[in-house]
Amino acid sequence: MPKERLDKFIANRGKGTRSEIKSIIRAGRVNVNGISVKEPEYKINEEDTVTVDGAPIDSEKYVYVMMNKPSGVICATKDKNDRTVINILGDEYKGYKLFPAGRLDKDTRGLVILTNDGDFAHNSLSPTKHVKKRYIAHVTGSINEFAVRKFREGIELKDFTTKEAELIIKERKDDFTITEIVIGEGKFHQIKRMFEAVGCKVVYLKRTDFGSIHLDEGLKEGEYRPFDQKERAYARAISEGGHDL
Repeated sequence: MPKERLDKFIANRGKGTRSEIKSIIRAGRVNVNGISVKEPEYKINEEDTVTVDGAPIDSEKYVYVMMNKPSGVICATKDKNDRTVINILGDEYKGYKLFPAGRLDKDTRGLVILTNDGDFAHNSLSPTKHVKKRYIAHVTGSINEFAVRKFREGIELKDFTTKEAELIIKERKDDFTITEIVIGEGKFHQIKRMFEAVGCKVVYLKRTDFGSIHLDEGLKEGEYRPFDQKERAYARAISEGGHDL
């Protein structure tokens, strides 16, 4: 069973920088299995119980947060001019160095996954893993079976040709049509550009699904929650190289 330095273990769970954690350990504020340990380099494994000032430290290294992103918020860790998804998070997540797994455009709403698991982010965005993303789009213009076929065949844009995508016409309104799109890639403004290529314009766009992760309908825009056990198991499977189901 792999072992990990005590100071690294605590720091990786968002409890401070390595230097801050070393000071806390040397001050005698950390116990391992009920025994005070003052050596930052002390090795522990996942079965050990670690407490700081009597409070237990979660043994899980990786964090996954589901957010319902509002329009106007940037999918980035920091930005000089705009509010980011990281700015929305509360203090309980500040030490984890979370980042968005993939990006949504500034004016796109819906499901964003924030994590510190680089393998999950990489694998979930790789076309070879077949992790599909589902969107709801309101579009103006004449949307018809020609557009459905073009989405399925792939659309030649200026800089690349899109891979096969599913376009479903859900409901026609007076001023726009509600559609559903499933794609396995997500390049800059891709969905908007695909609709423009078939003579339509997106006026509302929301991501509802990221692989098998579905946006919690109880989350209002700007709200977030940690993954539940099933969602976490799915994320870990993708992180470890699995394909989407």
